[in-house]
Amino acid sequence: MTLTDTLDLSPRRVGAMVLRYWYLLRGSWPRFLELAYWPTMQMILWGYINQFMAQNSSWVAQGAGVLISGVLLWDVLFRGQLGVSVSFLEEMWSRNLGHLFVSPLRPGEWVVSLMVMSLIRTIIGVVPAALLAVPFFGYSVFSMGLPLGLFFALLLLFGWSLGLFTVALILRYGMGAEGLAWILVFMLAPVSAVYYPVSVLPGWLQWVALALPSTHVFEGMRALVFHGTLEWRQMAWAAGLNLVFMALCAGSFLWSFRQARVRGALLQTGE
Repeated sequence: MTLTDTLDLSPRRVGAMVLRYWYLLRGSWPRFLELAYWPTMQMILWGYINQFMAQNSSWVAQGAGVLISGVLLWDVLFRGQLGVSVSFLEEMWSRNLGHLFVSPLRPGEWVVSLMVMSLIRTIIGVVPAALLAVPFFGYSVFSMGLPLGLFFALLLLFGWSLGLFTVALILRYGMGAEGLAWILVFMLAPVSAVYYPVSVLPGWLQWVALALPSTHVFEGMRALVFHGTLEWRQMAWAAGLNLVFMALCAGSFLWSFRQARVRGALLQTGE
């Protein structure tokens, strides 16, 4: 498998894979419910926390909706990663991975279809919660304007990178690593500065935080909410780090996929 084979994509095959995953999602109302449930519940929970702190904390009072914005944008990252991982795991659970790759489907086309499905899952999950924040708390995350789209894209890209890394680990270590699909992204939550600035962290941990694209996005979000200005330096750091993470995670995925194919693990792994 060469880089040329990976980049030589067929829109028809990508579309067929997206359609397959869409039919799986559409045919199960619990899956639809689960996509919107957690973002909505988190929005309500943190919305009430935001209301309380607005009355007791000058920091939050100065930036109305800062916690709601944080939790909704965090869910973009979480859903982006989980969308890639769960679509992959559905193939593993059904022992269908080997069947896919006796077809003309290329790994690159499969990855693109996973990303498209991740985008669809994220939109279904996050948009209803964002809309419900308006009647519940009188705050619209859409008031951030065009920068919101930039925050969304940067976090989604980082989520895709983490999703590919999760897939690589499962291909390498088998279904015993399945739990990483749900816990990997939460391991980064404390150092992503979702609900507090990086300056709260110990000095040595700040360097770890600043090495993550998500940290720069959330720092930029708070600057926009508090001061009404978009810090392009933070966005440039987030974009550059995303390129690094995507290259590393995509490389680890391609290596793990190649090794799994050599070992015959594509046919053997599953529930």
